[in-house]
Amino acid sequence: MSITINGHWFPQWQPLVDAFSANFSLGEIGGGVALHYRGELVVNIWAGQCSNKLAGIEQRDWDEQTLVNIFSAGKGLVAICILQLVADGKLALDEPVAALWPEFSQADKGTITLRQLLCHRAGMSAFHQHIANEQIFDWTAMSAAAAAETPWWLPNTAQGYSPFMFGWTLGELIKRASGYASVNDYFQAKVAGPLGVSCHFGVPDNLLHSIADTGPLKRPAGLPNFSTGADSIALGKIMKADPRGVTNRAFSNPISLMTATNSREWRQSQIPAANAHSDARALATIYGTLASSTELLAKSVLPLCWQEQTFEHDQTLGLPLRFSHGFMLSQHQRADCRYGRGERAFGHPGAGGCVAFADPDFDLGFGYVTHRMGQGLLIDERAVRLIDAVYEVLEQHHV
Repeated sequence: MSITINGHWFPQWQPLVDAFSANFSLGEIGGGVALHYRGELVVNIWAGQCSNKLAGIEQRDWDEQTLVNIFSAGKGLVAICILQLVADGKLALDEPVAALWPEFSQADKGTITLRQLLCHRAGMSAFHQHIANEQIFDWTAMSAAAAAETPWWLPNTAQGYSPFMFGWTLGELIKRASGYASVNDYFQAKVAGPLGVSCHFGVPDNLLHSIADTGPLKRPAGLPNFSTGADSIALGKIMKADPRGVTNRAFSNPISLMTATNSREWRQSQIPAANAHSDARALATIYGTLASSTELLAKSVLPLCWQEQTFEHDQTLGLPLRFSHGFMLSQHQRADCRYGRGERAFGHPGAGGCVAFADPDFDLGFGYVTHRMGQGLLIDERAVRLIDAVYEVLEQHHV
């Protein structure tokens, strides 16, 4: 399949461009990839098509301004906001959450700390209570529901990824500690705005037309290259085996968490764990800034991004995961969980394919966005090829 790659790149990064182009022969429909290296944006490319049915667009070319829902890849951006407030002395990692948010002390949660929430050890992985479909668009209702929730296990005794509640709990702390009216207001003022990038928790009216609808990745017939999504299949079995269990509740209570993602309400609400919309340049710039400077995070807190806090069989996703303070860390033996090659690499994937990470040991930040969702739980095979190409270039240049 012949595809036109748009954007710019330095010549030595041609292998990354070639890998991106090759993905279109393996099922990619539209997307973008960017690389921030040694303080400079050295690759910023995009290609393919997308749609935006809410805007009446059945098909258009992907362009530099195209935004896409990056799902859980936005969790790292939430963590940046939290760590900034820690650096400013407005939040403390080992203070009880209830010290700032008294309502959170309900249901024996009075001792849960910010650190436990950040590294998925608070037992706050899903809602026991029924959540109505439309409720996810109401911040006040969702923060109140989170405050009333009961942990799934004794806090700090097990690790359980929090797909959605992560954003409402930490987002409420961002609001209370900073004084900003919303997570997005804070994020624009302290992260996206200073870096001049387009990334949003709640897309403004004037940018709604630039969003790419998300949909399933259709695997080309006769091409075995894409992974089978074995982890995703295993997750489905866990959900089916225990309809009232934490995994099932985490992803299907309410079902609109999975079905409403192309709606205007989703795109403009504050659902920080899952509805950030971004382009690849923004992700690479944010993570590249973390890798090469203290512009976003002070030297006092920057190491928290890569310092391991927990590494266990995850009670929600059913596989081993490593976390620092809000970021996933590499398991170097697993290609689908390898955020760079450095020992200090950290990042976060999003459902279906989007991923962003920083590798301070190599002074780089990487961002990949796509609107066609694969079956992998962690780093999609399309992104794996792109990441491998980055490090092949570095090896060739003996960096």
